[in-house]
Amino acid sequence: MARPSVVARRYFISGRVQGVGYRFYAQHHAERLGVRGYTRNLDDGRVEVYAVAAPDALSEYFALLHQGPRFADVRRVEEQEAAVQQYGSFRIEA
Repeated sequence: MARPSVVARRYFISGRVQGVGYRFYAQHHAERLGVRGYTRNLDDGRVEVYAVAAPDALSEYFALLHQGPRFADVRRVEEQEAAVQQYGSFRIEA
């Protein structure tokens, strides 16, 4: 059985991830890896990332989300399968 060309995942990142440039970090690496989707802050202090890409790119991206930018303290990255939606780029949402 062939692997799908693109898959989607939703990530919820916990820890000190707001006010430290995490969304810009997520956008930078998404653009570098060809990941499309969005990132946004959640009211509960987490950051949400919706990502669409080839499975190999998402594996690398998932590892980068665990690291975060310099001043972040990533405690947990929850990963969920998601339906593939069409995005032309990766953006930061308010």
